[in-house]
Amino acid sequence: MTAIAVITTVGNRAEAQAMARALVERKLAACAQISEIESFYVWDGAVQNEGEFRVLFKTTRERYAAVESAIRQLHSYELPAIHAIAFEHIHAPYERWIEDNSTGA
Repeated sequence: MTAIAVITTVGNRAEAQAMARALVERKLAACAQISEIESFYVWDGAVQNEGEFRVLFKTTRERYAAVESAIRQLHSYELPAIHAIAFEHIHAPYERWIEDNSTGA
């Protein structure tokens, strides 16, 4: 198994918390971290500047499809950002913890 971080952004803290809780409770992710951020992006032909919340899910490559599906079901955005980054280096006991708690069971 390969540990990864799956990242998305949402518009408010309540949505971030609900999504984080849902994926951890479903054992799709071992952990979810929420950060308040400021985003600049182009939407409908204009530059937007909004406060958002980044949600980072620690999971495994094998769970990516299920995590993406759950995020899409819970997300309020028309086009949610959903992407993953593999951990190049990771403390082995911590990686086992992620694997043990991302079983999707």
